[in-house]
Amino acid sequence: MGHPYEKLLAENKAWAKEQLEKDPAFFSRLSHIQTPEFLWIGCSDSRVPADKITGTQPGEIFVHRNIANLVVHTDINLLSVLEYAVVTLKVKHIIVCGHYGCGGIRAAMENHSMGIINKWLRNIKDIYHMHRTEIDACSSEEEKTNRLVELNVQEQIMNLAKTSIIQKAWKHEQRPHLHGWVYGLENGIIKPVCEMEPGAHIDPLYEYDNL
Repeated sequence: MGHPYEKLLAENKAWAKEQLEKDPAFFSRLSHIQTPEFLWIGCSDSRVPADKITGTQPGEIFVHRNIANLVVHTDINLLSVLEYAVVTLKVKHIIVCGHYGCGGIRAAMENHSMGIINKWLRNIKDIYHMHRTEIDACSSEEEKTNRLVELNVQEQIMNLAKTSIIQKAWKHEQRPHLHGWVYGLENGIIKPVCEMEPGAHIDPLYEYDNL
């Protein structure tokens, strides 16, 4: 093979063959239905694949990924995924999963200009600003980064709860549950850090009364 990408194509063929050998109806069944119970909002980091670390199969988890697993109220891409998952797929759980040692979180704590990504990292800088006293009290840079990883996940869960999409589903269908997790690159273990049940209290300023 002359190019690295050709290995991916070869592995794809081997994987498809293996699936058919184990289950001849695998692809025909998969192509006709998608009923995941979970929406995963994760980091784009290649070391955190949602299906691998949760042991889920194709069709079981709906995935959106971006740098540092953010839920930004002006991000039409994410909001489109969220609405489709909640309204059409009717997922029962939404997981925001960060990971310790996140490069996006670390970059947001520094003052280096990184071009267009500065605008994205600004969302994380604002969280750092809100919790700076607590974070700066940590004894090492690694601890500071990892604490901001946790706080960032908590903030994104709250950002989900502030959307009309989630509030409408909570009001009329008592779903989905929101879960904030952090994945450990060093041990492969997911740590739950927060959750919100349908109808959980948020600041009334963000509540919609005409849903």
